Amino acid sequence: MATDRESGASDGSDRLERLCAEHGIRMTGPRRVIAQLLSVADDHPDVEELHRRAVAIDSRISIATVYRTVRLFDDAGILERHDFGDGRARYEMVPEEHHDHLIDLRTGRVIEFQNDKIEELQREIARRLGYRLADHRLELYGIPLESGAGGDDEP
Repeated sequence: MATDRESGASDGSDRLERLCAEHGIRMTGPRRVIAQLLSVADDHPDVEELHRRAVAIDSRISIATVYRTVRLFDDAGILERHDFGDGRARYEMVPEEHHDHLIDLRTGRVIEFQNDKIEELQREIARRLGYRLADHRLELYGIPLESGAGGDDEP
């Protein structure tokens, strides 16, 4: 099932600001704008897209400021960095609940989903191989089924 971010903008930015405070990161005006943009983003933006959105709010925010802020948040473990195969580092706030990603190869759209069967299967595989699963990341890459193409054919 695909999920949408259900919390409001202030909830997400409040959470991000709280995480910054916990990591000793001082919140400047530009950092606050970038934090707010990341907290409401549902599309895993790259730095250039974050910059485009930030200057729409405050034209004084430079691309260098966005790069530094994203790196600071990433180094503190506040953001997750993703490489979805398009050559760009893309970001999202560290989620409160684990989710996986399905990437549409035609449009680049990233769909977040959760599936209990997949989670259990991953833990089972780790156990069979003699491990306790500590963390994982699942990214599925797909091409939309054409309407009337006949269902769930796999490559």
